[in-house]
Amino acid sequence: MWLFSRKGASGFSASSTAEEVTQGIDGTGLTAVVTGASSGIGTETARVLALRGVHVVMAVKNMTAGREVKDTIAKRNPNAKIDAMELDLSSLASVRKFAADFISSGLPLNILMYNSLSAYGQSKLANVLHAKDLARRLKEDEVAITANSLHPGAIATNLFRHSNLINGRSNYLLCGIASTNYREDWPLFCRQ
Repeated sequence: MWLFSRKGASGFSASSTAEEVTQGIDGTGLTAVVTGASSGIGTETARVLALRGVHVVMAVKNMTAGREVKDTIAKRNPNAKIDAMELDLSSLASVRKFAADFISSGLPLNILMYNSLSAYGQSKLANVLHAKDLARRLKEDEVAITANSLHPGAIATNLFRHSNLINGRSNYLLCGIASTNYREDWPLFCRQ
């Protein structure tokens, strides 16, 4: 479909891969925590960040699945710096333990990729709103850092395994917002 292949100002389109978008980026010396990294978008995020030299900490609820993903990434990329740590976002005790364990590792936190929440749509909206406010604050403080958020729209991952969203029998509304610098003249694509 033309909509997904149309390239934007960045030179990329909705059909661009994570590898294409990050080509030429050297993440050596950075550390990223990727939630939900044991499947779907989280796995791909962890794989590509590791490919670009980032030390990836996979924050996963299912440690067995997390170790399998970690081993697969390390097998394909022997230079990958990748760890799996247990994190159940529905448990405050688990969140506190993860935070304490991460702090005790001595690793910096340069990137946080927050992929998993049971209230998926609300969490993505919260991510967009947070990035928008953070971008505003950074601009006010004249800090040369950008804050961005992306809603991936409908993607067939394990996240929707208990939902009728993909087969069309749902009342969910899907919208895509691709920048914190949203302008009124940019189209906002929604589908019900």
